[in-house]
Amino acid sequence: MEQFTYSDIFDTKGIEYIIVIIFFLLIIPFWRMLNRPPGLRKPSGEKLQAITLQALKVPQGLLFDRNHTWSHLEKTGVASVGMDDLLLHLTGGVDLQFLKDKNEKVKRGEPIARITREGKDLLITSPLSGEIDSLHASLQETGFSDHQDPYDGWLCRIRPDRWKQETSEALLAHQATAWTARELDRIKDYLAVTMGNDSGSAPVLQAGGELSGHPLQELGPDVWQDFQEKFLCLQA
Repeated sequence: MEQFTYSDIFDTKGIEYIIVIIFFLLIIPFWRMLNRPPGLRKPSGEKLQAITLQALKVPQGLLFDRNHTWSHLEKTGVASVGMDDLLLHLTGGVDLQFLKDKNEKVKRGEPIARITREGKDLLITSPLSGEIDSLHASLQETGFSDHQDPYDGWLCRIRPDRWKQETSEALLAHQATAWTARELDRIKDYLAVTMGNDSGSAPVLQAGGELSGHPLQELGPDVWQDFQEKFLCLQA
């Protein structure tokens, strides 16, 4: 009788099946990474958070100016002055240098402080004219962290000369919220054009068109200077 031998296909193909399975297990995550929208890719170890109107703080009781500063008149007649939450979201953590001393006079629209990050800087201009009553000295030592509340970290206090006149066009919280929404759109358009003109820049817009992370960190000193002129200047 003719002899027959039987082979279990899993004995001969088992290793090949295992190799194929491992291949697919490895290729799927790689494929997903390659097909992720560019704006959603993030630097290693850093979570990119969208800058939306809902994520920004616009507290009641403060007066906001269109140079991204705020002021608040205390009962003593001294006004606290600081920078707004949108600006800090754009820059991320920054170092701080005061440009005025205590008891020195300052005019509305004049620089009172410089914020810096990795050799790039922006000038914070005063929304008020008056005499510097005090400086937040500890901020010059520590600077602002990425997630700090800028409304807890006032920059200086000023004894205003013309409070009523110079705050007549300042914005209350509900007005500042509407203005911030428009300003956010204006900054998105500005950065989209800026990034489009610089092929070497990292993406700052998410797939839905929202700003991500701290977009000014990705841009060079020339852009910071241009941003200063377009968004932070305040005519006296």
